[in-house]
Amino acid sequence: MKTYFLLAIIIFFITYSAKTQTDSLVFYNGNYVVGEVKNMTRGTLTMETDYSDSDFKIEWEKIKEIYTVTYFLITTSDGGRYNGHVNTIKPGTIMIITDDGKQIEALHDEIVWLDDVDKGFWSQLYASIDVGLDVTKANNFRQLSTRATLGYLAKRWKLNGYYNTLFSKQDEVPDINRTDGGVGFNYFLPGDWYPLASVDFLSNTEQKLDLRTTGKAGFGKYVIHTNYTYWGFSLGANYNYERYFPTNDTIPPTPDRQSWEGFLSTELNMFDIGDLSLLTKLTAYPSFTEAGRWRSDFNFDTRYEMPFDDDFYIKLGITVNYDNQPTKGGSETDYVLHTGFGWEW
Repeated sequence: MKTYFLLAIIIFFITYSAKTQTDSLVFYNGNYVVGEVKNMTRGTLTMETDYSDSDFKIEWEKIKEIYTVTYFLITTSDGGRYNGHVNTIKPGTIMIITDDGKQIEALHDEIVWLDDVDKGFWSQLYASIDVGLDVTKANNFRQLSTRATLGYLAKRWKLNGYYNTLFSKQDEVPDINRTDGGVGFNYFLPGDWYPLASVDFLSNTEQKLDLRTTGKAGFGKYVIHTNYTYWGFSLGANYNYERYFPTNDTIPPTPDRQSWEGFLSTELNMFDIGDLSLLTKLTAYPSFTEAGRWRSDFNFDTRYEMPFDDDFYIKLGITVNYDNQPTKGGSETDYVLHTGFGWEW
């Protein structure tokens, strides 16, 4: 009797509630909440209600049933991408009702991403920025580092950009500068495959790189795509152009280098370790046109979400660039260890 009464209440709210209270969630302890589901990503659902100034953050695995009239972009763990609504038909099973009238069953854990289409362009944007500052009295040392990301995620494609800088200055030592950034595009195909294209640049004094510009094109695939972990790989071809700083005032810089390379990359993203998340990526570049040359880029970032607001975080990361044939006077390896406090939108 209690179950029927609860379902009756849910149906009543779905049918007659105000516009901002259209979706309902039922939890395993029998409690429920009515409001508007804004999104679900990385295993966490965000819901807005009229009776709270703050949005609710709810772990997806804690939700027993979900009933919505909100129109979503929906992604499943097998790479399926749909526009429509989601409703639980029995505990553990969800029906996706698409905009063309199709009905697709999926297990609860197979839903890995929801986003409210009705919120328009701005709802699909994501961004983050973090800043680190180090100051010491010894040698008048000063160091400033920043990291920023900006992207847009649609039903079938993703556009993302990043920009990182590091500047270090101290007495009687040459200044250290490092800047890297880029923009990339992915188009999602069935089966979690995607073609990709990107343009990236790097400038650093350690390897005497005034500018390295690369252009990639290839294919990738997610091998694991869940509410807890993304893991995938990509491969393709890369065009590499390099311009160098002078070694000193009397020796001219190495002439510009242009080469074609292959690339093989793997990326692991884990985001359900309590308040911790980590991202690691390794890319190798064997050269097609320069005998025996190969390069690699490695990134590792870990982030701790602040207890008072999970949009703010503390971040620790390391970036390593390796080149077994650097220019004269340049180092084979350059690395940056970054710590900072950031904000994500």
